[in-house]
Amino acid sequence: MQKNLRITEIFYSLQGETRTAGLPTVFVRLTGCPLRCQYCDTAYAFSGGELMSLEAILERVAGYKPRYVCVTGGEPLAQPNCIDLLERLCDGGYEVSLETSGALDVSAVDPRVSKVVDLKTPGSAEVARNRYENLNFLTVNDQVKFVICSREDYDWAVSKLIQYRLQERAGEVLFSPSYQQVDVRALADWIVTDNLPVRLQMQLHKIFWNDEPGH
Repeated sequence: MQKNLRITEIFYSLQGETRTAGLPTVFVRLTGCPLRCQYCDTAYAFSGGELMSLEAILERVAGYKPRYVCVTGGEPLAQPNCIDLLERLCDGGYEVSLETSGALDVSAVDPRVSKVVDLKTPGSAEVARNRYENLNFLTVNDQVKFVICSREDYDWAVSKLIQYRLQERAGEVLFSPSYQQVDVRALADWIVTDNLPVRLQMQLHKIFWNDEPGH
């Protein structure tokens, strides 16, 4: 039986964040998301999209001859066939990452995939959706991200970093300022003052392309 996914867009650009920031990457953006974070910059992916077979998606990706592929959304895991897509991409020899809200079960994700799990802060308006059981499935290949909307969010994120010993569970812990909500220099100062084992990340796509779709 043919497996399909609803796709908002597939495009080739520079990775804007995570440990592969700045590297040319193919993005496969799946349609649909059960969350409504107040800072969401991909609301256009909530609905619509094009139904594509796994084979058609893989063919499109291969056409770019990439080294890196990022499966994103929306929330990719809201579509069950995402699991098969991730496995097939890994089988294709790509370095694959998955950007997920962390609200859905990640246990079935291929271990070759670098899971980028976004723990939702109180300022996101979706903190109640965090599925903390997912932290048990993290490896050094994975990354945990916090989008910081305020000093209160920062303090909350630090408490979770300590409570769940995230620097030991994941390969990277990322603190990202919510665009136009937190001053990046202030966030940098907080991280340095507290000597945190985290990486401050900027979203390069917002700096270079003002977060236009297709970049």
